Amino acid sequence: MEPKRPARRTPEPAERVRDAERTKRKLLDAALTEYAANGYDGARVGEIAARAGVNKQLISYYFGGKEGLFRAMQREWLDHERDQAGPDVPADDVMRWYLRDNLKDPRIGRLALWQALAEDLPEEESQEDADRELGQMRERQARGEIAAELDPAAVQIAMMGMTLAPVAFRRTAKRLFGVDIDDPEFETRYGDTLSRILARLAEETEHHSERNTS
Repeated sequence: MEPKRPARRTPEPAERVRDAERTKRKLLDAALTEYAANGYDGARVGEIAARAGVNKQLISYYFGGKEGLFRAMQREWLDHERDQAGPDVPADDVMRWYLRDNLKDPRIGRLALWQALAEDLPEEESQEDADRELGQMRERQARGEIAAELDPAAVQIAMMGMTLAPVAFRRTAKRLFGVDIDDPEFETRYGDTLSRILARLAEETEHHSERNTS
């Protein structure tokens, strides 16, 4: 006579919610890996599901398909950015945060490069987001962190480029610095130099004011 199997317990609602959140988290992380490696067109939902260890039907169930998953991944990054790079955060702290985030997880930078190369990718960032970022840079400029004569839009692009450069040119960075970009020494040396560049830009504001008052 076979031993009696224990009755299967129906998960509580709170457990189902936690399971769903864990599954979505796994899919978002797997999607970032897949999209960063192969771009949007080259990414495969089956591969994303396999990386996450779940049934690929769950991508449609939770996100509505490949594009919905991509947009959800973008929204998550934008929300994270808003939390970390608000208008009250000094320009230097924002730049160091971007650098740290790119070095900690180069997938973010690689995905940004794919997006730059393929302009027809689904785009979650809106004109409103761009205007918000530009407005924040103008606030930092008004506080004297950026020289008054500099175009804040150009400064925004330059900061993004400088923090993304180590991911885009990883092998070159390693040859120049003698260490890989995931080495703490690289972040310190490169980040300190970026901070000095920003400080010099702010000094231009002081010099400009001195010339006008003399």
